[in-house]
Amino acid sequence: MTRLTCYRCGATEADLDRKRCDCGEPLWFDAADAAAGFEWPESTPPADGSAPDAPAERGVWRYRDLLPVDSPGPNAGVVAAAGDTPLVRAARLDEDAGCRVWLKDERANPTGSFKDRGSAVGAARVAGADAAWLGTVSHGNMAVSVAATAAGVGASAVVLVPADVAPARLAAIAEYDPEILRVAGDYGALYRRTHEVDAPVTFLNSDAPLRVAGQKTTALEICEAFVRGAAGDGTSAPDAIVLPVSSGGHASGAWKALRELRRADLLGDDAPRLYLVQAGACDPIAAAFRADADEVTPLADPGETVAYSIANPDPPSGTRALAAARATGGAVVSVPDDEILDARSRLARDAGFAVEPSSATTLAGLRRLSASGELGAEEEVVAVLTGRGFGAASDGASPPDPETVDLAAVRDRIESLVAGT
Repeated sequence: MTRLTCYRCGATEADLDRKRCDCGEPLWFDAADAAAGFEWPESTPPADGSAPDAPAERGVWRYRDLLPVDSPGPNAGVVAAAGDTPLVRAARLDEDAGCRVWLKDERANPTGSFKDRGSAVGAARVAGADAAWLGTVSHGNMAVSVAATAAGVGASAVVLVPADVAPARLAAIAEYDPEILRVAGDYGALYRRTHEVDAPVTFLNSDAPLRVAGQKTTALEICEAFVRGAAGDGTSAPDAIVLPVSSGGHASGAWKALRELRRADLLGDDAPRLYLVQAGACDPIAAAFRADADEVTPLADPGETVAYSIANPDPPSGTRALAAARATGGAVVSVPDDEILDARSRLARDAGFAVEPSSATTLAGLRRLSASGELGAEEEVVAVLTGRGFGAASDGASPPDPETVDLAAVRDRIESLVAGT
């Protein structure tokens, strides 16, 4: 894959380090040619008894033909372990959810969230390079994931966190020994500021093309499980996939996967609808969907929510996520905190899944979608549990006290770190 493309205007870009199109929307890797010839990888020896051409890889790398980087091989540590997460039937939730519920358990990724899929693809790009750096803007799962995968390939990592980051989160991130910069100022502006860094740092922010390429494997795994008969009846994909949405990168990846499977003629007319769920206190994408708007408008005064991990008032891929829901015949809904907490309790009590509040929005969203008639009682619906969240700092470790820099100084400080000055 030698170019990026824009989903909205169709423009192409040969510079693979670009993140956004001139039209303002995010870019992703052009996989049209690869998708046209894609077939599900061998999972068992061929029916004629001959050996497969090559052993099937696992997880993210099972879909290497649709990825923009080569597999790093089995010696890449945590990078080789991303993906291949369980898809389980949760029939005890059916009555509550109003449909036939399947749970995609992304907690089973190495650092406990779906973020490892995109981080693995990004880390594979720099694996083996001298003085390689990975970076991200995050104070949660993505920070941990990027730091871990950088360590797995011997790269350095720089993680930008807000000044008020929780101590338990700092401790979890610090376990992998990245450079941590605590940023004083408008944390939301950091996403754009990292695009200005003039240093060889591969930033794996929420909707970076490398990250979206890895994150699409969530939907690839779900669809393969259904069409191969490991889930459902073996004749079609699920009727719907439900995801929490924050920046819009994971939703974008799911949409990209469905587009590519259609091009490969592996779904026919049975492509799943994508339903996205936000917390009611911070729901710019859902607000745009309700208003029948073409673009997502940032929220000027978002409220606080227990679903802290998805509370993004200015999602960089929000408009693309909105397009994904509409293009697949889905929707975007928001749910209040009391429903999120109740859904979280129900997931643990009736299915045995303890998840962070952001993941529990999927079950809360299923209830609303079923009540409105969007989902039927006999439909097969996959709710993605995106992560397990943060507990206390590991083994009682003391959180670090990272350097604090002003937003205006971020670019210079990162460049000096990479230069070793």
